[in-house]
Amino acid sequence: MDATATFGLIALAVVGLVLLILVLKTLYTVRTYTAGVVERFGKFDRIVQPGLRVLLPFAESVYFVDLQVKQAQFQVETKTRDNVFVQIPVSVQYQILPDKIYDAFYKLSAPQKQIESFVFNSILGHVPKLSLDETFEQQSGISINVKTELDATMSSFGYNILNALVTDIIPDSKVKDAMNDINAAQRAQVAAQARGEAEKILKVKQAEAEAESKALQGKGIAAERQAIIDGLRASIENFRESVPGATAEDVMALVLLTQYFDTLKDIGTKAGNNTIFLPNNPGAAGDFMAQILGGLRGSMNGGNGAGGVGLPVVNPAAPPPPVVRS
Repeated sequence: MDATATFGLIALAVVGLVLLILVLKTLYTVRTYTAGVVERFGKFDRIVQPGLRVLLPFAESVYFVDLQVKQAQFQVETKTRDNVFVQIPVSVQYQILPDKIYDAFYKLSAPQKQIESFVFNSILGHVPKLSLDETFEQQSGISINVKTELDATMSSFGYNILNALVTDIIPDSKVKDAMNDINAAQRAQVAAQARGEAEKILKVKQAEAEAESKALQGKGIAAERQAIIDGLRASIENFRESVPGATAEDVMALVLLTQYFDTLKDIGTKAGNNTIFLPNNPGAAGDFMAQILGGLRGSMNGGNGAGGVGLPVVNPAAPPPPVVRS
């Protein structure tokens, strides 16, 4: 291969390289949801849409602008009206307006920094006017205010503020512990009041039940005594009719003697009693009756005839009363 052929190959390679560079500098692609800002000799010329595009080589340059929704997160520290310092995380979702790509590209050099400044300005203008409790209550209202003010400001720069979310309100840990203690104390107070009311109602109901029980018990005792009196009256009348010449006193003595022996029977059958001493002479029944009648007369006369307190008449020769031992 001679020198002429070599020179021709070198020239062809150079031309091919130049053509390749021209193609690369001329053809370019704009992606979906992206816009291209074309400048000619450093001056804005046009905005191109997604697809394959052509540039004037060495005269024009293209810059790509992302039209997708972006999110910026900020942490704002401020104090409330009652001098409590809080941390307020704010998430801002923003997007470049398709019809204001020129403003978004040329007017702001650092969009997130400008957005952060406006967020701080909005938060610091609202939260210090509120107490800590009001800040928690108006969390959504703070978000709306930040979004409204930020949208009004950033729209002139070609940005649309979709949301400005106050995601949390974080007071100092000591303040948070104090708030929890206050809430716990209030709940304990409410619980104590509820328990007191319940105990009060329970005691009132118990007193009412006891009073009603006493009233019913008294009526029962009165009815029982009335029944005993009616029964004794009927028994005395029947006995006097059946036994001519018997007096009411004789009938009462007989009834009392019968009840006396019934009582002895109940004592003997009661659990825990294992020894009973009783007089065993044949005249014991008569002595018992005499003692019962003497006690009855003394109670009815109100004394022993000397103006004193009535005592039962006791026969000195009578046997001692029964003794029960358990």
